[in-house]
Amino acid sequence: MVLGSWFLVLGSAFDVLTHLTHLTHPTDLTHPTYQARPACPARDRSASGDIVQSFAVHIAIGADHAGFLLKEHLKQTLARLGHAVDDLGTDSEAAVDYPPFCFAVGRAVAEGRADRGIVLGGSGQGEQIAANKVPGIRAALCNDLYTARLSREHNDANVLSMGGRIVAFGLADAILELWLATAFQGGRHQRRLDQISEQEARCRT
Repeated sequence: MVLGSWFLVLGSAFDVLTHLTHLTHPTDLTHPTYQARPACPARDRSASGDIVQSFAVHIAIGADHAGFLLKEHLKQTLARLGHAVDDLGTDSEAAVDYPPFCFAVGRAVAEGRADRGIVLGGSGQGEQIAANKVPGIRAALCNDLYTARLSREHNDANVLSMGGRIVAFGLADAILELWLATAFQGGRHQRRLDQISEQEARCRT
């Protein structure tokens, strides 16, 4: 068990280093990171040195009290990257129940009022579960870079969940940026998503 835990830690550290290497080559399309993800949008640096994505999406974000501070931070990150943000609450660190905020984010995405959604809590577990109760939502809990990338490539996740008591601001920014930039691979993964959609439709009848 101890050895397995060390492998997980080393894997996460490698993922962070890979992402940081990616950031140091923002316009070098021959860099291996770009070769691995040819569908990712191009990025460049603004006059201030910030990395700016060349596309913008509309994002709905919601959190409970445990995710409030991370929500406020990610709103600034999203604005800096040029994305439009709808803040669906909560508005303080006063204790609240998380499901209504997650349902609101899920409905915004499912109804087309937002392109993607973000739900935040202490661990992100309950927020992911709640968001996934909205038909059409594919919420993924991503407290590391590896699962963030796979959630997009394999699952076409349209809602990102993170834990404000688990992920520091810097890593949260890296997860968010990678999640937004990674394209769905389709193919066999689309077939599996179609099966999920069919089951979802059966449950509604």
